[in-house]
Formats: sequence, structure tokens, C-alpha cells
Amino acid sequence: MAEAAPRLTALAEELLGAPLPVRIRAWDGSEAGPPGAPTLVVRNRRALRRLLWRPGELGLARAWVAGELDIEGDVYEALDRLAGLFWERNPATGKGRSALTTVAALRDPGLRAAARELIVLAGAGLPPAPPREEVRRRRGVLHSPRRDRAAISHHYNVGNDFYERVLGPSMVYSCAYWEDGSTLEDAQRAKLDLICRKLALKPGDRLLDVGCGWGSMVLHAAREYGAAAVGVTLSTEQAAYARKRIADEGLTDRVEIRVQDYRDVRDGPYEAISSIGMAEHVGSAQYREYAASLHSLLKPGGRLLNHQIARRPLDPGNEERYHVDEFIDAYVFPDGELAPVGTTVSLLEEAGFEVRDVEAIREHYALTLRQWVANLEANWAEAVRFSSPGRARVWKLYMAASAVSFERNRIGVNQILAVRTPESGTSGIPLRTRDWRR
Repeated sequence: MAEAAPRLTALAEELLGAPLPVRIRAWDGSEAGPPGAPTLVVRNRRALRRLLWRPGELGLARAWVAGELDIEGDVYEALDRLAGLFWERNPATGKGRSALTTVAALRDPGLRAAARELIVLAGAGLPPAPPREEVRRRRGVLHSPRRDRAAISHHYNVGNDFYERVLGPSMVYSCAYWEDGSTLEDAQRAKLDLICRKLALKPGDRLLDVGCGWGSMVLHAAREYGAAAVGVTLSTEQAAYARKRIADEGLTDRVEIRVQDYRDVRDGPYEAISSIGMAEHVGSAQYREYAASLHSLLKPGGRLLNHQIARRPLDPGNEERYHVDEFIDAYVFPDGELAPVGTTVSLLEEAGFEVRDVEAIREHYALTLRQWVANLEANWAEAVRFSSPGRARVWKLYMAASAVSFERNRIGVNQILAVRTPESGTSGIPLRTRDWRR
């Protein structure tokens, strides 16, 4: 029998309709593909069975999480090369075939022959069970409070020890704000301070931090600006960690952490609200309710800082074609959704906000993600011990692939400053907005 790697390369190119831009090393030790390119290692033919039973992104993800697929060489270069082949077709040239559409193309007799050979290579057997890290049965209506709690638990209750190894001492799980020579801690502190300045916080102001994570924003606002801060989260592990940090800093008289849905907050008005990396969990169907809830909790003249990842808009009139990334949905952010920044701005304004500033910080998130990947790799053994090998592999793939997506402008991230402007029209925003002073 011929060596596996050359056969796999030829089959992949036949099925995808384009040259394979990476090398392949198969389970039998054989290699094929462009010299010097990153290497996709197929450690076990079970990976092929996963792809045959679930072609496309989810099959690939399951093989990766199970350790049956790996990458040797520059992981960012490998993912960048593979992204254009497996997930995107070149609309200008028409060359290539997305792995997500290969099944429909199998009506072609030549492609069916290639698929039959792939079946032979994969070996007999039923599809392997999905890795245990995959989200299984989902109960309840999409974005109902009960289902949102389950989704948040899947993502954030991985373990505080695991997140400490990835995020570092700041324990901030959102895009940092970088300058030349910054460390991750410097950049995260700069981001928190930027938000406080945009919100014009002053001593005694009430701040609501929606999706407060491990408490870094409320701690910074109380310690550096004298704010009285409330943080809400649906993660019990995050809440416990944040409360300990607050007690250790002696700020329990000024900072409160609640395990509470934003829809259940009733103790407004607040002078300021921050929502940092939380709105991606809200969902398009609930976004109007989210925006209206925050608007109702602000006093007239109060400010909202909404820090949110955005996707690129689809062709005009085709927004209904948007689908959630299968890997992210199954392993990282269940039920998460991204919207174009223009849609988010419109929905905030429909809720009554006056949007005063939008700052795009896409490149900053790529730098942040690369640092998180470096932290994970440097603490790999501990990260695995505190979670599982599969979970650590999920986070490495998701963070590295996301870094490439931000670098290539496939997704972005924006800080939107909005005001509940009173009837008088006095917004309190300075004439030179980027000074961030009243």
C-alpha cells in the first residue's frame, strides 16, 4: 500500500479543488507537501473518520481536541494558510472549494471516487464519540436566562487556576490596550484606565459592570477613581474569585459582586455602566432588550462603555445567511453571536442612547491573544492539570485562530461610548472627545 501522506495530500487537493498549502505527516511516518511549510500532523486515522462522518469545521475541531490532529511549526502561519482553504473561497478567482461545501460537490463522479479512497484510508468503524469538552444537549429557549447560565458556566467555570495561567495576574479576559514596550499587565491596566476615563468616573459615582469577570474593572474603578462599583456575572467561580480579591484589597465597602443576570438588576440609576466583552453572549434576538435594560439603569447624562467584538457584514440583504462558527459554538462560547458594529450602534440608538464615540482596537486584540497563547504554552503542564488536555487544546486553537482573524481583518473589536442624553441635550461630553474629561 502506498504511503498515507502523499495519498492524503492528493485526496485533499482533489476534494478541495486547490493545492494544499501545508505539509502533511501521517500516522505511518510518511510526509508530503511543500517543503518548509508548517506541518499538519495526522496522528491517527480516527481523524479521517471524524471528517467523513462530520465534514467541515466541526469534524476538524473534534480531531484537534482529541489530539488526533496537530500542527508543527508556526501555528499562526498554519492557521492563516488553512483558513483560506477550509473556510473561505476566493470570490475573485473562484478557485478552491470550502470544506463546508465539499459534501454538495460530491455529486461529481471524480470527487466521489476520491471520497471512496478516503474511506479506505480512514479504516472501518463507526465515528468516534465527540470529545467530552464539547457542549452536548442544550436545554431551554435560546438566550433565556437558564440557557445563558449554562453557556456561561461552560466557558467560565473551567477553573480559576486554569485562567490564571492563561490571563496572567491581571485576570482580565478582554482586549488589552497596547503601547510600544508594554507588558500584558501594563496593557490591561491601560485598558481599564481608558474605560474609566471615557466614563468620566469620579469619587462616589455608581458604576455597574455587566459581565464583571474576575472583578478587575470594578476593583480598578474603586481603587483608582473612588467609584462605588457593582459587578454582575453568571459564573459562580468568577464571583467567588472576585469577592476574595475585593476583600484582600479592603474594598468590600465600595465594591459588590453579584451572581445575577443583567436583566434582573433593578437598583438603578447608575452614573456609568461598563460592558466589556459580555455583549457577544447576548444574541441578536435579545440585543434590543439588553440595550433597553442598560438605558433604563442609567441616570440622565450617564454613560455606557460597550466593548464588543464585531464581525464583518455580509453582502447587502444577506444577513440572514450568518451562522455561528461551529467550533466556537461547540467548544468555546455556546450560543455566542457576533454582529457588525453598525448594527450594534443602531440598536443602541434605537434604545435611546446617543452614540458619541467608536474606537476600533482590532490590532490590540491580536497582540493580546498572542500573549495569552504564549502564557498557555509556557504553563502547558499546569493548564492541563487544572483542566484537561482537550480543554487546553481548545483554548490554544481558539486563541491562535482568533489572533489571525483579528490580524487579517476578518473580525474586529470596538469600544462604543454612548450617553443617556437628557432632554436638555447636555451630554457632558467634551468638545474634544478623545480628551475623555467632562
